[in-house]
Amino acid sequence: VQLVESGGGLVQAGGSLRLSCAAFGRAFSNDAMGWFRQAPGTDRALVAVISWSGSSTLLADSVQGRFSISRDNAKNTVYLEMNSLKPEDTAVYYCAALATTATSWEDPTGYDYWGQGTQVTVSS
Repeated sequence: VQLVESGGGLVQAGGSLRLSCAAFGRAFSNDAMGWFRQAPGTDRALVAVISWSGSSTLLADSVQGRFSISRDNAKNTVYLEMNSLKPEDTAVYYCAALATTATSWEDPTGYDYWGQGTQVTVSS
């Protein structure tokens, strides 16, 4: 089972990027999926989560109004649309699948599958 992120890169402040997370090995259509990010010297932090159906989402306060999360279960893929990027958004971005036993969307320890991460760098 693999989660593979793509779409990261270098962008100027104010720019946009769209990250994709494709799942291989099994369907994740029944799982909530999340995006986390980790900058050097910091803990991995939640960016956004989407329910299995896509009807519910949760966004971190720091990205509200700028980022959105969506999914296409037919393609087994989750997306993170990032607009109005800021230098403080610079981090490695990871997608993850929430375990069925998880009790919280926000706790990274509740996710049992992780991608390898994609670097997002926002220059000022």
